[in-house]
Amino acid sequence: MAKEIERAGIPTVHICSIVPISRTVGANRIIPAVAIPHPLGDPGRSAEEEKMLRRKLVGKALKALETKIEAQTVF
Repeated sequence: MAKEIERAGIPTVHICSIVPISRTVGANRIIPAVAIPHPLGDPGRSAEEEKMLRRKLVGKALKALETKIEAQTVF
């Protein structure tokens, strides 16, 4: 879906646990996630630590949206 949205001229970021799959499907901006069962979190952390982790990943994704790219890029 990210690839089709990009074709419409809207930049997207694909946050994923398995980067090679994102590359295969053609995602342009790729953010490695935490783990397969919990891509945007870690239940082993305290609530505050998990919140900071999520903010960091979302911040990285927003920065990736601002970045002009020419080819697939892993941030």
